[in-house]
Amino acid sequence: MKKACLILAIASFALLSCDRAAPGGGLPSASPSSVGMDAGRLAGVDRVILDAIENGDAPGAVLAVVRHGKMVYLKAYGNKQLVPDTVPMTVESVFDLASVSKCVGTTLSVMQLVEQGKLRLMDPVDLFIPGFEPWTDSLSGQTIPITITDLMTHTSGLPPYGPTEDLVTQYGSPNPEGLMEYICHCPRDFRPATDYQYSCLNFITLQNVLEKITGQRLCDYARENVFNVLGLKHTMYMPEGETLALCCPTELQADSLPLTGQVHDPLARRLNGGNSGNAGVFSNAEDLAVIAVALLNGGEYRGRRILGPQTVKAMARVPAEVKEFGRTLGWGNEGSWNGNLFDPATVYGHTGYTGTSMVIDPDSDTAVILLTNRVHPYDDGSTVRLRTLVANIVAGAIIK
Repeated sequence: MKKACLILAIASFALLSCDRAAPGGGLPSASPSSVGMDAGRLAGVDRVILDAIENGDAPGAVLAVVRHGKMVYLKAYGNKQLVPDTVPMTVESVFDLASVSKCVGTTLSVMQLVEQGKLRLMDPVDLFIPGFEPWTDSLSGQTIPITITDLMTHTSGLPPYGPTEDLVTQYGSPNPEGLMEYICHCPRDFRPATDYQYSCLNFITLQNVLEKITGQRLCDYARENVFNVLGLKHTMYMPEGETLALCCPTELQADSLPLTGQVHDPLARRLNGGNSGNAGVFSNAEDLAVIAVALLNGGEYRGRRILGPQTVKAMARVPAEVKEFGRTLGWGNEGSWNGNLFDPATVYGHTGYTGTSMVIDPDSDTAVILLTNRVHPYDDGSTVRLRTLVANIVAGAIIK
């Protein structure tokens, strides 16, 4: 019955989508034709997004398409909230980015330390976190240290996730030190750089490395050195004020109310208190478009630089030592979010569990940002197919 009511509610409000030009303060707006795109083809995204909403894949969405440094499509669809009240989606809506946080928060921050000579990609983790155990061969006793590259490319062998309830019972909530103690000694599933296993623990470890080096919390470092430098208005960990008011809710909790402005990811919320390397950044389409343009422009946006051009190139390519696994430093170049038409040799991006995704293609100078809160009100939506369809329509609309 609840599922049927949810679908009915989505269908009833699907026509409340908003279509607005990019407001002042963000990227300059441009018509699709002025940047070599076919407006009619590009408009095909509306149909597939509205179909997904009507199918119950997500209550709503915001799409931003960027080309040649300009916003060519910015549109909101459906609703940001269904429970306890129905609230239409707007282009200003702020989303829990989930694992897209790994890219725009942790990775950009860590790569700054690399180019500042404070960290090497081949450095072992235990150089910064004493007691962080290496991989040990059970037969020979040989040990191989886990490196920063291993963490950033998910080839470290750390488990995918941690036992949240057990950790809360053991250490209390929140307890970042207890979580890191667990990661230091948890099983290593394979020898580093010999296999691939996507792991949130990799990026929580990177968070702790950064915090050891800088003496700052990740949330503070990223705010000062990435988000504020780019002039982002609504990108932050642990949102407050106007940004909190713009947040889309996620999953209903035991009190029958959804999480709003609190990170959905259990380890990030319950153990790390919102400041976490694997999740925790909140943002909207306009701010993420600025980040995308900065990366497409070699790390600079309107005279504000967060990374050098060589650093951006290094981040966007797969390291030679893990070439077969297809993961760049903090991003990925293989996945449904990239679609079937962008050049796999250049495109990179990432997704988030809550229904968020970014696609960046330096070859065509294009970015696609699709944000949904598919976990609202129940964690039963899916946007995997939708991401591919949208990416393909955008790529197919590029005509010169």
